[in-house]
Amino acid sequence: MARVPAADNTLRILDLLSVQRGPVAAQTVATALGLPRSSVYQLLTVMVERGFVSHLPEEKRFGLGPNAYALASSYTRQQPLTRLGAPLIARLVDAVGESGHLAVLHGTDVLYLVEERARNRPSLITDVGVRLPAIKTASGRALLAALPLAQLRALYPDAKEYATVKRTLEPARASGFASEKGDVTEGLASVAACVIDHAGWPAAAVAVTFLDSGEEPPISLIEGVKNTAAELQKRIHGQS
Repeated sequence: MARVPAADNTLRILDLLSVQRGPVAAQTVATALGLPRSSVYQLLTVMVERGFVSHLPEEKRFGLGPNAYALASSYTRQQPLTRLGAPLIARLVDAVGESGHLAVLHGTDVLYLVEERARNRPSLITDVGVRLPAIKTASGRALLAALPLAQLRALYPDAKEYATVKRTLEPARASGFASEKGDVTEGLASVAACVIDHAGWPAAAVAVTFLDSGEEPPISLIEGVKNTAAELQKRIHGQS
């Protein structure tokens, strides 16, 4: 079958950007793929317009855009993460007695793939297919905190918003788990841990939601989401 060079090179560029730890210069892409720099700029320009690549003009670098995350999330909706994660979330819920979730990043939102309700616990607004602003949720904070800062800046290009998001994520970056209290539903709190894929990128987040007692999250819940995330990470052959 004959190749279509432009399509082939577009996919090669996306593949290259997907394994970088942050945005890179166009010349880096051209050198790595052995392509003319003019051709790389043309392809990157189209991908920026279509939202698959983000351009950081001050740094003269390019990284994956929101639609690349949407594409990845579409793949996960087609079941690999759902099938691998659902039994683990069910086991977590049985162990801790609180409702559990599995979510992925979808641009600046989180998309819920698995919802497992615990008996006699409060009703939740989250459900399979629901999207919420990532920065408001424990799952979203865990996922965003695992991104390189340059990629985070690409998702939140407004300087003031980026500063707020970065500050909100500091506890999660320091502790290895994320939490929220009342930001999604008054009176409820959540904790979450991130699942990292083979390339070092956040693939999903495991979370539990519980009544907010005003105290720090129970250690049992923190350890529960961390251990479940680690097990799912093994199942998808993520970084150890």
